Parts: sequence; C-alpha cells; structure tokens
Amino acid sequence: MTPATAGGADAAESLARAAQAGIHRLAIPTPFLVGRINCYLVEDRPLTLIDTGPNSGKSLDELERALAERGHAIEDLELIILTHQHMDHVGLLEILARRSQAEVAALDLLAPYLENFSASATADDEFSQNVMRRHGIPSDVVAVLSAVGAAFRAFGSSGHVSRQLRDGESLHWHERSLRVLHRPGHSPSDTIFWDEQRRILIAGDHLLAHISSNPLLSRPLRPESDAQPHALLDYLASLQATRELPAELVLSGHGEPIVDHAALIDERLRMHQRRARKILAMLADGPLSGYEIALRMWGNIAVTQAYLTLSEVLGHLDLLVREGRVHEQEREGMVRFAAK
Repeated sequence: MTPATAGGADAAESLARAAQAGIHRLAIPTPFLVGRINCYLVEDRPLTLIDTGPNSGKSLDELERALAERGHAIEDLELIILTHQHMDHVGLLEILARRSQAEVAALDLLAPYLENFSASATADDEFSQNVMRRHGIPSDVVAVLSAVGAAFRAFGSSGHVSRQLRDGESLHWHERSLRVLHRPGHSPSDTIFWDEQRRILIAGDHLLAHISSNPLLSRPLRPESDAQPHALLDYLASLQATRELPAELVLSGHGEPIVDHAALIDERLRMHQRRARKILAMLADGPLSGYEIALRMWGNIAVTQAYLTLSEVLGHLDLLVREGRVHEQEREGMVRFAAK
C-alpha cells in the first residue's frame, strides 16, 4: 500500500464516505487473477448498478446477496452503467437487463461491440494473434493462448446499449450528476464518472490502487480506423487528464479506494519511464523482438501471460520510438527494435 491508497481503517472510512453519498461497493468474485470486481450500487433515482461482474453462477449469486443486504433485488434496478468492455465488467449484462428491464448506458463506442459480444471477442482474438506473431511469439504459444481466450469468452455477454454516452456529457439522478469522461488506454472504451459536487470519481479499471492497469493492445473500436493502436501512449495521456481532476476519493474497479490520485498517478508515470529506460538498455547489444524483451524482463511469466507482457513491452517501445531513441526493423513479417 502507498500513501496514495487506502487500506484497513482508511479503506473502511473511504467506503463509509462513499456510502454516505449513496454509493455502495459490491465486491463480486471473478475467475481471473485480478480477483474480485467492484460493482457499485448508486442508491438514487434511478436505482443504478455500475458494472455487472462476469457471467457465472457464483458471481450472480453473490451479486443478488449483496443487493439483498441493501434491501434490493435485481428486478429493482432501473439503470445499468458499464465502464468498459472487459468481460468481468459486462458478463452479467444480458441476465441483469432481461430480469430488471433496466436502461443500459455505456460509451457510444462500446455499443456496437456489445451487440454481438461473441463476434467482437472473436475479432479481438484474431487481432491479438496477428500482433503476437508479428512480434515474435511462437506459433504454439499463440495457439495455446487463443484456446484459453476462447474458453474464457463464456464469461462475457452481449447486450443492447439503450443509452449511448458521449465524452463530456452528464448523467443526472435525483440527488446527483456524474460527468462522463472517456479515458482510453487500459481498453479503448474505458469510461470514468466524475461527481464534481462530492469530488468522488468512479474510475473502473482506469486507475487501481494495488496494481498498474495494463494498457492492453486492443483492436480499435472505430470501424474506419486502420491505425496501429498505441495503448500505453493513450493511457499516459488519459492519466495526465485524470490527474487534473480535484478528486478526493477514487472508487476503482478492483481493490481498495484511492485517496490521493495525483500522487499515485505521478508514481505510475515514473514507473513507466523507468521501464522504458530498462528496455532501452537491453537494446544496447543489438535488435530484439518484443517477445524477446518480455522474456528477459519476466521470464516464464512472459510465456504464460504472453499477450499482457507483450502489450506492456510494446507500449514502452512506443514511448522510446516517440522520443527518437528506438526504431523498428521489419523483415519477413516480424518486427525487431533497435536503439538509434
């Protein structure tokens, strides 16, 4: 825990402050390494759930129990809001929307993605496979990771977004307003919700207390876009924008609340600069592929979580390319990076 994050009694105090504002954390289990997801129940008119948890019986049971502890049922929900496209945040959407008949609100870029989650996830897999092969990950590792990805797809869900949100607009309840802010990087659809009156930020996975949000290389959501995504560069710009908000409490998608988001963001920015310098030093002895760099940095983890670690490496290489310290060398469909 850093001074910027809340743990123990401080976390309880922060969650109590949120509860006094009518925002209640519902910690729902997931099958993923990141652990439980924090869904948030906003007790206002309309009664609102922010994020859903993954599509699993255990998650649904615990969500129902958590709602019951607050005196509510799924059928009472009037609005469901989604922070981004990852399956631990949208997986129960279809079930919850059908049972509650609630309005579903999400960023306009996310709406087409969710109309057919299976097709979107398949396109994501094809994109990631091409990225992995292009940057040196062996075909057998790509095949295994693709199979794992296909198996996990069942934890996601399709759903119709009945209210498409635009960056900068405001959502209004009886007792509050939240401003919609698009913060791409961790995913292309990352959206945070800012309560300026109470200085509370609901941040999804954009900013987490215990780990740095992984800027995952993702297929662009704009159909007309054919540009190579630069997830880390987008994420750093998003962090800089979030740093300027006068937030006193940040409620994240996983883990404990954050009480000094500026200090935490400053540390994350320094960490990314340190990692970029470390990669630059690796290139002193000659060109390397993204996967070769990942293996040197993380060893076996770079095999078992190849796409996550590759995304991290390529993000820092983007930083170095932008600074003019590194350039790409492509040969026979595979890219290596060399120091200038």
